[in-house]
Amino acid sequence: MISREQRTPLSEWWWTVDRLLLGAFVLLILCGVILSLAASPSVATRIGLDPFHFFNRHVMFLLPSMIVLLGVSFLSPRQIRRSALIVLAISVTLIVATLLFGAEVKGARRWITILGVNIQASESAKPAFVVVVAWLFSESARRPEMPATSMALALLLGLVTLLVLEPDFGQTMLILMVWGALFFIAGMRMVWVFGLAGSAAAGLFGAYLLVPHVAARIKRFMDPASGDTFQVDTAMESFFHGGWFGVGPGEGTVKRILPDSHTDFVFAVSAEEFGIIFCLALAGLFAFIVLRTLSRAYANEDLFTRFAASGLAILFGVQAAINMAVNLHLIPAKGMTLPFISYGGSSMISLAYGVGMMLALTRQRPSTEMASIGDINAARAYA
Repeated sequence: MISREQRTPLSEWWWTVDRLLLGAFVLLILCGVILSLAASPSVATRIGLDPFHFFNRHVMFLLPSMIVLLGVSFLSPRQIRRSALIVLAISVTLIVATLLFGAEVKGARRWITILGVNIQASESAKPAFVVVVAWLFSESARRPEMPATSMALALLLGLVTLLVLEPDFGQTMLILMVWGALFFIAGMRMVWVFGLAGSAAAGLFGAYLLVPHVAARIKRFMDPASGDTFQVDTAMESFFHGGWFGVGPGEGTVKRILPDSHTDFVFAVSAEEFGIIFCLALAGLFAFIVLRTLSRAYANEDLFTRFAASGLAILFGVQAAINMAVNLHLIPAKGMTLPFISYGGSSMISLAYGVGMMLALTRQRPSTEMASIGDINAARAYA
């Protein structure tokens, strides 16, 4: 038991961290372990691997992910800003290296192998980018003479350009939506709203005209008869087959024929085996995490903390919403993982980094770094 009076970094962390939010993340990670065990063996068997190959790797990636998550949650806002700058710089360097030296898979260069480990640098760039942009917007509000907004726009254009060159339009749209949300939270003028919306629409139309696989996905979404919609149609069938309560763990059939049942379509596997009730509960868990983080962010008077925590929550929630919407055939298919549920090492560790920052930024801190015991007790009572 951690003493309330003992003044150590661990005790201060425990009594200031949002334990409800921490518990929600732990529950989400446990759901990911269960669903990985349900969805991945059939995929591994189908491609000639050990049945538990992906499950074992999923659990193996949890160890460094938890270390990153907990370690980052101890950081102060200033340390978070500095770490985000370093991580973003490294990620952008790796994205450039990927474009130059990465292997081309299905017409895209998104992965680079370093010391035998496949790395998708765009994943780690996302949370770091959000924090850096939040810092620039907070500086713009605090010091209007500083061209921070222009710097944030330049940073957006630079990262989006690199992602389009891969190409990775799913991550590009996610970055654009989160940047726009942060800009809105920071108090942009209405003329910027229409300008950004028009630019995004023009960019999407340009991608439709110039990029064949983007056009194909949109055409298949609008007219299923125009192309192969096997994965999406099969995913939709899983919801009807599972019903409200599912067919039972291990009894599903969708995972045996869906190529991406352990990654992009793990939500469909959960629908068939555990039912729509479970899917609604899982969606509710994501919603709780986002809303809880936003409420804690807006209770904080520091602009950087407010913007950064809000941006990270929006990033987390929109990524989950995109994955679930694809499974329900509400939007065209995108290669977007379901946070902590889908298989993926780079994605999981990057998500852990973002979640660690969310926990750090939503901790109850006094106005100064040197807090008294009374300040810690007050923060604990608030939590």
